[in-house]
Amino acid sequence: MQATHEIILVAGVLCLLAIFAGLLSARIRTPLLLVFIAVGMLAGEDGPGRIAFGDFQIAYLVGSLALTAILFQGGLNTERHMIREALWPSLSLATAGVAISAGLVAVAAHWLFDLSWPESLLLGAVTAPTDAAAVSVLLRQSNVSVPSRVISALEVESGLNDPMSVFLTVGLVEVLTAPGGLSPAHAGLLFVREMAGGAAIGLAGGYGLLFLFRRLSTQHSVFPVIAVGGALALFGAAQMLEASGFLAVYLAGIIVGNFDHAGREPVVRFFGALGWIAQIALFLMLGLLVTPHELPQHILAALLVAGVLIVIARPTAVFACLLPFRWRLKESAFVAWVGLRGAVPIFLTIIPLLVGIARAHAMFNIVFVVVIVSVAVQGWTIGPAARLLRLRGET
Repeated sequence: MQATHEIILVAGVLCLLAIFAGLLSARIRTPLLLVFIAVGMLAGEDGPGRIAFGDFQIAYLVGSLALTAILFQGGLNTERHMIREALWPSLSLATAGVAISAGLVAVAAHWLFDLSWPESLLLGAVTAPTDAAAVSVLLRQSNVSVPSRVISALEVESGLNDPMSVFLTVGLVEVLTAPGGLSPAHAGLLFVREMAGGAAIGLAGGYGLLFLFRRLSTQHSVFPVIAVGGALALFGAAQMLEASGFLAVYLAGIIVGNFDHAGREPVVRFFGALGWIAQIALFLMLGLLVTPHELPQHILAALLVAGVLIVIARPTAVFACLLPFRWRLKESAFVAWVGLRGAVPIFLTIIPLLVGIARAHAMFNIVFVVVIVSVAVQGWTIGPAARLLRLRGET
């Protein structure tokens, strides 16, 4: 009982510390996500908090729950005009863009670190997706004014690109654990099941929730509870069927957020708060999970990966994917620069850790540093990048 009470106390104190530190960071324009991770690291075993946490199974559970809330909220906030403006460019970035980015990082990793091709591709796959929470929060925090289709593309892409990264990660983990066990036919089936299955479950679940909200006559406070249960059920069902729970939850959120019904306002308001709680919990946990004294030996490798990702892989993927849509050069350049990495890449590295992939722990540390570099370098320079490209004030 005493241990339970201590855990509750520590959780509450850490949450409050993260919030107050976040309020302070807004004044000095420090990316919030860095603050949340820093608080977690200070509370961890190498910090003054001395909390030893290394249970990756619990981390995967907490991460899944948090990302379910974050992605459902992202769907709720994705308005119709954003989909009209940027659906096809976003889909291109979320599929081909992820594959191109993963491939280029893999080539660099194979050449720089003498990793096998499956290991190199796995590193590329987990670092490829942009993060919905990071992109949304930092775009708002930077208060930039850029063409609406640019914002739409960035936010919709970050909501849609997780399934492609999960597909690549799971497929490569199968290759590493059972060489020769992933045939082209099996890979194709896995891709279709991940994408089409996630989309079908998300659309069906979203319209099912919409039907409930329009038919039920109850107190408004009940609607958010239904939404939480529905989002969790959709994510769990999709994952059990080996489809994309991330895509299912995001699409369901879009449907619930873009149609009129009695529960729309209370659900959006509730998930606005729940999304923040999920982000704080996720980044605090990731900060606790890392062991800072192990990071220095991976700093050089992580900086090289981050440099390739930010300067070569992401820009190449963005310009290749947006070229058919005839976007202006400076718009594509801004989308390339704001391809922020966040919790999702770190979360994805938990998968190879859980199945016992060799070098998985080193990969976790490398990806952790890559995310810190991405949020620090790109997150701090969103405003200057918009001004340099002369996008500020455009409509």
